[in-house]
Amino acid sequence: MDNLSTPVVIGIAGGTASGKSTLAQNIKDEFQDEITMLSHDFYYKAHEDLSFEERKLLNYDHPNAFDTDMLCEHIKELKNWKTIERPNYSFVTHSREDFTTTVYPNKVIIVEGILIFENKALRDNMDIKIFVDADSDIRFIRRLQRDIYKRGRDVDSVISQYVNTVKPMHEEFVEPTKKYADIIVPRGGHNTVAINIIVERIKSILRER
Repeated sequence: MDNLSTPVVIGIAGGTASGKSTLAQNIKDEFQDEITMLSHDFYYKAHEDLSFEERKLLNYDHPNAFDTDMLCEHIKELKNWKTIERPNYSFVTHSREDFTTTVYPNKVIIVEGILIFENKALRDNMDIKIFVDADSDIRFIRRLQRDIYKRGRDVDSVISQYVNTVKPMHEEFVEPTKKYADIIVPRGGHNTVAINIIVERIKSILRER
């Protein structure tokens, strides 16, 4: 692998349900098999010592909820063209699965998550940092729909979590990281003008390496 250039690492951050995953998928559609994708959500801490009821009460929107050191190490491995075994996380049981997924290195590595710009060591591994911005009301509605239909939650629990942890953690930890972004994408992940600019920038970096 000595003749291969270092992969381009792109960080995509933003508030919950802002459109990060949509933006990441739109970029992936442009580069197809040249892209490896990682989500910070895969790296939630296991908390195997806690009961389900105790795990339900944890603050999953605080930086301490994640094993970010593991994510940093995995990105470094991928940048050295080595495969990794990333964890899997269940949002239904609030626990880490007992199996891993093999992830292969690639020319472009996308890392997405609400708090990926909060950690300096993680930021320093990124070539391009993108913050996806969306109206807070829209984000709440999207999160409500997602958590009910995809994660088996009920309305009361989603609203309670949003009011007690999601919103205050966004204001304390997520929104301030916008200052680290190289590009801020308004209106979520369907901003085609922004996507085209990002795609061309990635192509430019790949040509330079």
